[in-house]
Amino acid sequence: MAAMGGNFQAVRAAVAATDQLIERFRDGEGLGWHEQHQCLWHGTDRSFAVGYSVNLVAAWLPALDGVFDKLQAGASVADVGCGHGTSTILMAQAFPASRFVGFDDHEASVATARERAAEAGVEDRVPFEVAGAADFAGEGYDLVAFFDAFHDLGDPVAAARHAAAVLAPGGSCMLVEPFAHDEVQDNINPIGRMYYGFSTLMCTPGSLSQPGRAGLGTQAGEARLREALQAGASPRSAARRRPS
Repeated sequence: MAAMGGNFQAVRAAVAATDQLIERFRDGEGLGWHEQHQCLWHGTDRSFAVGYSVNLVAAWLPALDGVFDKLQAGASVADVGCGHGTSTILMAQAFPASRFVGFDDHEASVATARERAAEAGVEDRVPFEVAGAADFAGEGYDLVAFFDAFHDLGDPVAAARHAAAVLAPGGSCMLVEPFAHDEVQDNINPIGRMYYGFSTLMCTPGSLSQPGRAGLGTQAGEARLREALQAGASPRSAARRRPS
């Protein structure tokens, strides 16, 4: 589930970055998130926010064994690659006894997330910090979550390794990604084509701009995502969504 208005806004970013993308296609150096037009940041948030509002608390978190009860009782959560903080704030509003920390390496997005937390009245227990997925601070997290961000990472294996290292005993790692089959030919449908387009112009260049240069893309498929997680640390538990 996604808001198409946000997708169209993100496409505006690809148009704005055409000259840069042409050069990156030639030299293979990638194009970082911070180098993109702001429409990408805002459009991506708009696109995914509707799915989070409908599914995150109602369906995805209950799919993890024991996590919902922990959150109700009071848990510590890291939201990695939080962007504008939509997922972090939604969880904080639903679970007032828990504390949530949002991490993102994009300073402008973190600034927006802090503003939104203040507007929502949850800034006292929802700090946002500028940090990478493989070196964010803290330990003893009951839940480490990656919402539509894992495929954007240059080194997802290192991120998985760090997530496992900072989990509390019995903690969980939650992975939410755009749905994709494992074989390319099975993704040649209207949604798959759209995601391959975004992947080519935004997500994969973003990954290639980072150390590791994994380039998973939005249509990585469950097998490749699972492989990256298991290679990193064999997380204690993981959830992956499919479109409703």
